[in-house]
Amino acid sequence: MNDKPSDSETPKEPIVDYDIHKILKALPHRYPLLLVDRVKSIHLNERIHAVKAVSMNEEFFQGHFPGAPIMPGVLQIEALAQAAAILGIETLELAGTGKLVIFMGIENAKFRTPVTPGCLLDLEVEFVQQRRRVYKFKGKASVEGKTSCEVEFTAMIADPPES
Repeated sequence: MNDKPSDSETPKEPIVDYDIHKILKALPHRYPLLLVDRVKSIHLNERIHAVKAVSMNEEFFQGHFPGAPIMPGVLQIEALAQAAAILGIETLELAGTGKLVIFMGIENAKFRTPVTPGCLLDLEVEFVQQRRRVYKFKGKASVEGKTSCEVEFTAMIADPPES
């Protein structure tokens, strides 16, 4: 098992100019399931720091929970997975190819602090391991430095399904 995707070059400067247009090119997700609004930095082969602006207009707040809105933990994990997908797509230079990053497993998920409307949810994900086309990641979501969610997950690169 390899530790991380191989990169024989010297470490590169992080990618910091990554707006919503690049996110839409890297991910197939669209509203209402696109959960990454901005990428602060990407260190290819290593880690990503992205942000989700949590708004009261999110559809899930209509039912989770009326009168006491809390972002579901599974959506925090999905936001982390989308950030990991951007890291993988950029590292492997697959943006715009139609390749998908598919969830395979979730381990050690822990939820610490509720996420409510008006929060900026920081999404930090790092590569842990690679084995062929399967990647293991470790992610942490936080609001103002307080961890809301921690998780380890695996994903694979796949071709899109045929229409």
